[in-house]
Amino acid sequence: MNKNSSADVFNLAPIAMWIEDFSGVAAQFDVWRGQGVTDIRSYLREDLSRVALCASKIRVLEVNRKTLDLFEAESQAHLVANIDRVFRDDMLESHINELSALFDGRTEFLGSAVNYTLSGRRLDIQLRGTVMPGHEHNLDRLLLTTEDVTERENARRRELLNRQYAEGIFQHSPVSLWVEDFSRIRVMLADLREQGIVDFRVFTDVHPEFVRQCMSEIRVIDINQATLDLFCAPDRQTLMQRLGDIFRDEMEKHFREQLVELWSNHLFHQREVINYALDGSERYVLLQFSVLPGHEQDWSLVQVALTDITARKKAEAYLEYLGKYDVLTKLHNRAFYVDELNRIERKPLRPVSVLVVDLNGLKETNDTLGHDAGDALLRRIGEVLNGAVTRPNHAARIGGDEFAILMPGADRIAATAMADTIQELLKINNQFYSNAPLSIALGIATSEQGEKIETVVRRADAAMYQQKRTFQAARQRRAADEMGNDHHPVERVSALRQPAAE
Repeated sequence: MNKNSSADVFNLAPIAMWIEDFSGVAAQFDVWRGQGVTDIRSYLREDLSRVALCASKIRVLEVNRKTLDLFEAESQAHLVANIDRVFRDDMLESHINELSALFDGRTEFLGSAVNYTLSGRRLDIQLRGTVMPGHEHNLDRLLLTTEDVTERENARRRELLNRQYAEGIFQHSPVSLWVEDFSRIRVMLADLREQGIVDFRVFTDVHPEFVRQCMSEIRVIDINQATLDLFCAPDRQTLMQRLGDIFRDEMEKHFREQLVELWSNHLFHQREVINYALDGSERYVLLQFSVLPGHEQDWSLVQVALTDITARKKAEAYLEYLGKYDVLTKLHNRAFYVDELNRIERKPLRPVSVLVVDLNGLKETNDTLGHDAGDALLRRIGEVLNGAVTRPNHAARIGGDEFAILMPGADRIAATAMADTIQELLKINNQFYSNAPLSIALGIATSEQGEKIETVVRRADAAMYQQKRTFQAARQRRAADEMGNDHHPVERVSALRQPAAE
């Protein structure tokens, strides 16, 4: 092949090709060898400026048309003049591989790198280099190819991200997840059909050992952290070794029903079952079984999700109610109130208003009329506050005769409006119970800049007690000055309709 033909092949090649002069690099290698450098890779990694020094000694002799197209250059001169825009950033790290190969006397090298087009577009490339025959000594002629593998690398990165995403969802799911292989069970069920078995339920009644055999044929492929937590297992190995302690007793009956579902080709089903933690305690769980897409024909990959419903099964909704509410007034209880205070403290929403309410006369009612009469007053104040307070606000009974209303995001105007609503509902309630009118003392406080919520509560509490003292003093004066007068009950609380100032 003559010289012109060779040039044509070079220029028409479908891959970017470079002919470069590395003789300056070879000379630099000689200097370092003279200084005693033997491990060139470590030497270069110690100081990347040494890599940059080598790169500066490389001269581009010729590039082909594909190279100009790939790097968006108008000409070789245009490309060379802007070569620092092509080879930059992490290119020095990848450059170490080819320099190490040449230093060690190899005449070929292969690696991956990142280059950039002149417009700034990132390119993943696969770099191949060959020292041309006859130039092994001074490295003044190297043929390099840069294959654009950006699309492939992008696909690989997407695949990696998708895998990490899926693994993250699996591992960090709050639900116990199991990936299992049911392929052997499918074969066993198919064998029964070939034997002429039609009524699978009757068959398992007669042959309960078949159910146990199926349980033993399940192969667990993977479990997540929530599974270890649910069953009190210290690690995966311990759990796998003690599966018999988890799936026992009642589980056999539930698993039989699961087999019935599979016999009927119900590949997606759910049921409530009982498992056991490694400490022996029961775990009521909602089991959701799914044959994963693409595995419908062999059941080699299934997902089993176990949601812990132990608390619900043992106590149902009533225990949850008792944990948050006061049974007598149907208001939130003190435990909820404390939790809500802490939650509001952590949240940035401001201002926050607090109303503290005290039921006047409860002790006297209990002492004179009995606790049933006192309980009736408490139920009525509960009706009033439940009628006035809606989300996001909360009313709670925080003591025997003391109540609090938390109003996140509410200013003084909103809090005063709430107090007015309570007084109006109180008035209406008293109209229905005129022989036993309710009377309250009420204090309001609204948070100031940077003020802690517990300080707001204390101010509201102080305002309530100030109003209560005023109420008691007024009642004592009336008792002294108006002995024998029978006032309408509503008049006794008229002075309380405007809440105390902070």
